[in-house]
Amino acid sequence: MNENLLIGTCSWNYPSWVGDVYTRTQKRSVDYLPEYAQKYRTVEIDSWFYKMPERAEVISYRAAVDPGFVFSAKVPQEICLTHLRPADGPQRGKLGPANPGFLSPQLFQTFLDRVEPLLPQLGAIMLEFEYLSKAKMPSPQFFLDQLDQFLNHLPPGLPIAIEPRNADYLVKDYFELLAKHGAAHVFSEKLFLPHIWELFAEFKDLISDRAVIRLLGDDRKAMEELTKNRWDKVVVDRPEKANVVGMIDEMLNRRIRVLVNVNNHYEGASPSTIRFIEGELYKLRG
Repeated sequence: MNENLLIGTCSWNYPSWVGDVYTRTQKRSVDYLPEYAQKYRTVEIDSWFYKMPERAEVISYRAAVDPGFVFSAKVPQEICLTHLRPADGPQRGKLGPANPGFLSPQLFQTFLDRVEPLLPQLGAIMLEFEYLSKAKMPSPQFFLDQLDQFLNHLPPGLPIAIEPRNADYLVKDYFELLAKHGAAHVFSEKLFLPHIWELFAEFKDLISDRAVIRLLGDDRKAMEELTKNRWDKVVVDRPEKANVVGMIDEMLNRRIRVLVNVNNHYEGASPSTIRFIEGELYKLRG
């Protein structure tokens, strides 16, 4: 449709997609990738957020797809957490000790070393931050200062993408900082954040050449109850996704490279959401 647009899903290991994306179930997650790559040209690797990737796993992903296939990947959460989890388990309002790995260039380099075989096929290396209370982060400016120092230490040319979860962080200074470092913003359509098309309308002149869109949805638990964790049909239709289509169309008109990842929790079946987006874009762009 357009060389600057890639649309895929958030993760891919869903047996309930058999009959739509897949012809049969597989024993291992990686075994779904060859068939997935015949239908979509990008996918998000979510699992590395929870653990540092093993090099053997990275190599298996590379071997499962053709060289033109594009991954987006989250960095491990230990790079993005300001505080470690309390030793006695999560308790409301209680913080664990400060995390020495927060925005650590050394820890990030360890991640880069692990994913090195896949680097040519990474379209986005995403830093996903949790909602940062004042106990975790004194102010938006303090966050920007920390992020600026971190980005200054990174090797040039990496497809870094930043995803804050604080609405009050999404201001001009933040977008100017990303532009300064050549980093992309991750537009997350998610509860408690501004609609991504409204955010883009406000700051589009500060978006240079890359952007990531993640359609995540609102209440994950409620969606899981509605779907019973079977992700093969739309259970919550979101007519406002037409605004997402308009946003993507304008981005393409501005020659912004757009990577879109759709989560099952957005409507209940990300392949169906993707078909809608692609169909509406085809009407607009031919």
